[in-house]
Amino acid sequence: MSSSTALAARRASLAVFALAVGGFAIGTTEFAIMGLLQEMVNDLGISVPAGGHVISAYALGVVVGAPVLAALGARLPHKTLAVGLMALFTVGNLSSFFAPDYNWLLVTRFLSGLPHGAFFGVAAVIAASLVAPTRRARAISMVMLGLSIANVVGVPFATWLGQQAGWRWMFVMVGVIGLLTVAMVARFVPFQAAHPEASIRRELSALRRIQVWLALLVGTVGFGGFFAVYAYISPTMTNVSGFDASLLPLIVGLYGVGQVVGNIAGGRLADRNVMGSIYGILFGTVVILAAYAWLVQYKAGALALVFLVGAIGSMLVPPLQTRLLDASPGAQSLASSLNHAALNMANALGALLGGLVIAWGWGYRSPAVVGAVLALLGLGVALFSGWLDRRGPTESVRPAAERTDQVPDKSLAR
Repeated sequence: MSSSTALAARRASLAVFALAVGGFAIGTTEFAIMGLLQEMVNDLGISVPAGGHVISAYALGVVVGAPVLAALGARLPHKTLAVGLMALFTVGNLSSFFAPDYNWLLVTRFLSGLPHGAFFGVAAVIAASLVAPTRRARAISMVMLGLSIANVVGVPFATWLGQQAGWRWMFVMVGVIGLLTVAMVARFVPFQAAHPEASIRRELSALRRIQVWLALLVGTVGFGGFFAVYAYISPTMTNVSGFDASLLPLIVGLYGVGQVVGNIAGGRLADRNVMGSIYGILFGTVVILAAYAWLVQYKAGALALVFLVGAIGSMLVPPLQTRLLDASPGAQSLASSLNHAALNMANALGALLGGLVIAWGWGYRSPAVVGAVLALLGLGVALFSGWLDRRGPTESVRPAAERTDQVPDKSLAR
């Protein structure tokens, strides 16, 4: 490897690492508040359901902010947009620390969620542009790795900090990581000029492409199956598997380790064959969730399946993100951002349907059956999308690196 090539690779690695730190901050703030829910409601003097609205406010911010901020930032260089989004995220979290009451906390959590999807969207575009075409999905998976590691390290530590120093200090911790991300992105991510024809209208053109909508539907339905199980993992482990509640942090940590492994594997598989990996992962999800419904009654089986559910869920994200980049020439930031809005909708869908079957008296194993059905439906949508690819030229979905509408990044060659 020549010295210039080695330098370019090192710069790309530092840039991807900087973006992954942002993913770590986002993952920590999104999930740590769930572990501090009781402390929050006690301090604010509100009910647990009202406390759940704080979590919903963040998710609503993600769904609203992903398309809006990605479209509004269309004319900005990707580096500038990433820095601005992480700055907004930091301000939102620090303002949550100072929120004087419940109503203001709802506002600040909504504000914190706004940049979530747009940041991951533009980060995926940046990461894919910094590496060879055969390593795009792997680079994207490294950005998403920050989100997975947050579930193993960031969330447990933030929960402990909130329990020891007060639940609001979790927001300070995340804000500090956000400031670090701003500095690292500004320092390590190379400048890339915006496409000369970039505009809000050009970004919105992605919404006219059926393959973009099909990819988002795969994420919403297929990933919904994963969330149908994860949303109820705690009561399932205690009431069905028979684990003591004191072991739940270790069980959730095992799930997080599975996420890390699956995220890395998903990027490698997608670099070989994007659609083939989506087919295989969704089929594997059907099998694993069906096995979960049966084996979760046994402790050894439950532990193995918790790991596998975490792995198979995270494995789907890199190929879906890559598929959206390929399906949206000239509008990659918006399409890529919408993936995270779709995943949050999947969270809501899976939790809703899983809760319904439990309420109907079908037991804590029934959400896994619902999840397997959702994953099967997602596989059907993916197969239909692939059939359209093979059928004709109504929409050409090709890797972004093969098209001529992309602005090449020359900064790493200097």
